[in-house]
Amino acid sequence: MTGAAAFRAGLLDPAAAPPMGLTVPEGRAAADRYAVYRNNVTVALVDALRAGFPVVARLVGTAYFDAMAREFVRAHPPDSPVMARYGARLPGWLATFPPLAALPYLPEVAAIEQARRESYHAADAMPLAPEALARLPPDAVAALRPRPHPSARWLVTRHPALAIWSRNGDRPDLADASAGEVLICRPESTVLIASAPKGTIAMLQALAQGATLAEALPAGTDHGALFAALFAAGALVPEGDMQ
Repeated sequence: MTGAAAFRAGLLDPAAAPPMGLTVPEGRAAADRYAVYRNNVTVALVDALRAGFPVVARLVGTAYFDAMAREFVRAHPPDSPVMARYGARLPGWLATFPPLAALPYLPEVAAIEQARRESYHAADAMPLAPEALARLPPDAVAALRPRPHPSARWLVTRHPALAIWSRNGDRPDLADASAGEVLICRPESTVLIASAPKGTIAMLQALAQGATLAEALPAGTDHGALFAALFAAGALVPEGDMQ
């Protein structure tokens, strides 16, 4: 292992000895300074996770979250210098963390928070306006191939995770949301989040693969409710200059 690799590896392992040959300008050993730096790195990463997953932190408590986050940091060090992106693996990791087996909704709450983070930092685009469809004949509308907005994110929950997130995240309007499909998008400056009707995700996935509107509409679903949810979230962009 190179000196740089040993330096990086030891930063997240409190039991690791300081890298060999590490000195301060005066030529003395730098074990104490390395230990302080190692602690500061871990603290910074835990702070980044707490900032990115505030509802998860609130649900388990600060002390427990910090201890849990340290375990995650050791298992998944950053692979990017952009701390706003750190923690993408946390929802999946929580689902496999044995001490949290009694909280099966927690990974889904974390997934909602991660989706919101991704949506916030995604690229901008002008949403497809419903007026653009209203002035077209039905056959032309059916043949359109809009695609999901770059900031659109979606997931399915098996537990009332959106309601739990809402009650702990100052969004009382979603406090009664049931398990099911969740749609998140940032068409302008604000991230929008909503409980979506059945079929929303299937439709977005089909559109992402290049399907037409007629091909993407799932059978046996409320098509009016689907379009209402997608337009309310600004979750579609036109295939060309339709606006």
